[in-house]
Amino acid sequence: MAIDDQVASDERTPLLLDGDHPLPKLQIFLLCWGAIVEPIAFFSIFPFINQMIFETGGVDEASVGFLSGVIESIFSLTQTVFMLLWGRAADRYGRKPVLVISLAGVTVASTFFGFSQTVWQMIVLRSVAGVFAGITVTVRTMISENSTPKNQARAFSFFAFATNLGIFVGPLIGGALSKPCTQYPTVFGNFALFEQYPYLLPCIAAGAMSGVGALLSVLFLKETRPIRDGKTHDHATIIQPPRIKEILAAPGVIPVIIIYQYALLLGIAFTAVAPIFFYTPIPLGGFGYSPPQISLFLAGCGISQAVWLLVAFPIFQRKWGTGNLLRACAWAWPISFSLFPLLSALIRNGQETLYWTLVPVAVVGPSGVSMAFTAVQLALNDIAPSHLALGTLNGLALSLMSAVRAVTPATFASIFAFGIKHQILAGYLAWAVMIVTAVGFIVVLRWLPEKAEGRPILKKPLDEQDA
Repeated sequence: MAIDDQVASDERTPLLLDGDHPLPKLQIFLLCWGAIVEPIAFFSIFPFINQMIFETGGVDEASVGFLSGVIESIFSLTQTVFMLLWGRAADRYGRKPVLVISLAGVTVASTFFGFSQTVWQMIVLRSVAGVFAGITVTVRTMISENSTPKNQARAFSFFAFATNLGIFVGPLIGGALSKPCTQYPTVFGNFALFEQYPYLLPCIAAGAMSGVGALLSVLFLKETRPIRDGKTHDHATIIQPPRIKEILAAPGVIPVIIIYQYALLLGIAFTAVAPIFFYTPIPLGGFGYSPPQISLFLAGCGISQAVWLLVAFPIFQRKWGTGNLLRACAWAWPISFSLFPLLSALIRNGQETLYWTLVPVAVVGPSGVSMAFTAVQLALNDIAPSHLALGTLNGLALSLMSAVRAVTPATFASIFAFGIKHQILAGYLAWAVMIVTAVGFIVVLRWLPEKAEGRPILKKPLDEQDA
């Protein structure tokens, strides 16, 4: 029996990748809740981690920066190791149990992080949070299995929006709830627990988000992994997922994984360079923004990305197809990168009026390339050799992504610092490297397989439908 037939025969699979049906609102909502949790767990400690290390870790101030980098990075590094294992587990044992266990694990690790009294405790608990990396893998897989080729673009636009919302909310939780006895003495002044553990409240809040997700998933989430191909003598025949070697050997899989990582590398490189560039003084080749101005610019980018993803992406993907949308983003990327050194040169040369006229363009326009991150996810789904390979394939891609996320920021930040220090290309060395790298993405897309093109689905003529 073919794999598609196996999927169709499984009564526990509520929805199929083939055919057409509306998106199941409750299921997509539950999965988007899971998508919010991971970035909240990752980013919520950023506002207070340096102060927490200095005050509770018992280290000298000069070592704080290095240790905070270790603690922040260990989450992604641990995910790199365990992401693939969770993907295999989701393909073998089911999506729902992997998601519930991962959410529960993040709940415990995130909450107990607030009780840390030494740097080693922080590192261990951050590592434990990274171990439960099954959330992202399983959510992506289940969204694929709860949608069809006609509406998966809309489904993943919700997923991308939820992820961005988590990135936005995470730091807010960390900043607003740390040291509650000091920030809100009338409310928390008598809580001895928060006096002893001043960074516990944001950790409880982040953990609670994950805990609620685990509970909702147990109660309402439907399993989507096919588990049998029919009954023989009243015994279900268990369907085994393909091996990793078989998945990688399938036509088009490796090119799509490379394209997937390339797109994410470009996004992470910009995320690493942009805040430093915004802060760098104008004479050295930056914007010279204050922290509030940087926050305002990034908030504008976040809002703009949400509009591109929720409104524009489903329309463009349906009209052009995944491959053509990716090519449009690929051509827009070097143009977008070029805009920032151009603006810097304008303000450097006293053209402030023209500079402030073009700043909104720099906020809205480059945010559109964020559609590429959702498009490469659709390409990855389409190239999967079978439904039972989705979890493993996403695990492979996300494991590599975690590795890219661990290395790329330091690399491009170092290139930026070197270019500024020695005024190479007037301080714009990093932008030149990023532009050249972005041009390479245009070339790499030439190897996008036909199966991952996501061609627009055209309605058949009435006479063919009747036939």
